[in-house]
Amino acid sequence: MKLAYFDCFAGVAGDMIVGALLDAGCDFAALAAELAKLDLPGVSVAADKVTRGGLSGTKFEVKVGRQDGRHRPLNEILSLIASASLPGLSAERAQAVFTRLGEAEAKVHGVDVQEVHFHEVGAADSITDIVGAAVALELMGIERIVCSPIPTGSGTVETAHGTLPVPAPATAELLTGARIAAGPPEFACEVTTPTGAAVMATLAETFGAAPAMDLEAVGYGAGSRDDLPVPNLLRVMIGAPADDGEADTVVELSANLDDCSGEVIGAAIERLMSAGCLDAWASPIYMKKSRPAWMLSALCDPSDAARAEEIIFAETTTLGVRRRVCRRSKLSRRHVTVETAYGPVRVKVSASGGRELTASPEFADAQAAAEAHGVPVREVIAAAAAEYRSRTM
Repeated sequence: MKLAYFDCFAGVAGDMIVGALLDAGCDFAALAAELAKLDLPGVSVAADKVTRGGLSGTKFEVKVGRQDGRHRPLNEILSLIASASLPGLSAERAQAVFTRLGEAEAKVHGVDVQEVHFHEVGAADSITDIVGAAVALELMGIERIVCSPIPTGSGTVETAHGTLPVPAPATAELLTGARIAAGPPEFACEVTTPTGAAVMATLAETFGAAPAMDLEAVGYGAGSRDDLPVPNLLRVMIGAPADDGEADTVVELSANLDDCSGEVIGAAIERLMSAGCLDAWASPIYMKKSRPAWMLSALCDPSDAARAEEIIFAETTTLGVRRRVCRRSKLSRRHVTVETAYGPVRVKVSASGGRELTASPEFADAQAAAEAHGVPVREVIAAAAAEYRSRTM
């Protein structure tokens, strides 16, 4: 598993994120090919080596041709991303970032999120930066993202809504829950953009110092300015987490059901498990007006999420399914077969950092052996556990 640590010593912007990942080794041709799948006529990308404050970095640039001046609503942008057939979690991550950006804009302007519109030129640039960041992370196999405290800058910035304080209201809203840093007083300008804030606030799991890792690559993404008191670069450090157990990325789906019988929910769980979900369950909840209901949930591999979502829609009465991407830490595991008086039984052994933590006889094996010998299943479980312990003492 790979970890990316973004060191925002000079702030962060969408193009700087993509530039840093390219500088760290992401293949530009592969990235450009994926971005070409987006239905954005007149948009092209380029990447060039530049210097900022005497240090070398990569400048990622989105070139936007003549546009018709219309505005794109959020749902159109999300559909555009969904239809591009992007690899792995790219679309999921990009949609999550744009949704958060839209929600922040809606809140600061006091409108519904579906009323938020992005001007076509700005939308094309933002879409390409956000999708570019998501695709670059996928191409490099990065599953975890950690970010430094984010300096916002100071002073004012000119926007379509007039002169606004730094951080701009949408940027400040996006950074709610993140750790920010004032930065040097010389940062009398905007050094963190809404796009950069949206990517980090959505995808970074924590904010703080660099975590322990076996460092594999370092890259620098360049911003447009070259007049800051520090080099206008975003640094990314990529490597394997030190002493980190097995981990993967999964998708959790959930739906609230207040008009669905227990039998139907049970059947849905069975179908979800048969379709390859890692787990599926139902939890009692209370909805509006203190109405008792159930929350149906499923955990699955990202490649199985679409199929699992189809099953929930087909088998239940829900009109909507929530989806979130989760990083899952796992203990390493292996099976050891032990011989008991009732026959062979597999024992699942878990470990972390080379240290064994648990050893659990497989219930299905124990149950089959118990039925074959006419004894309680707990006796077989106890016998298998004792046999395993005797082998490891």
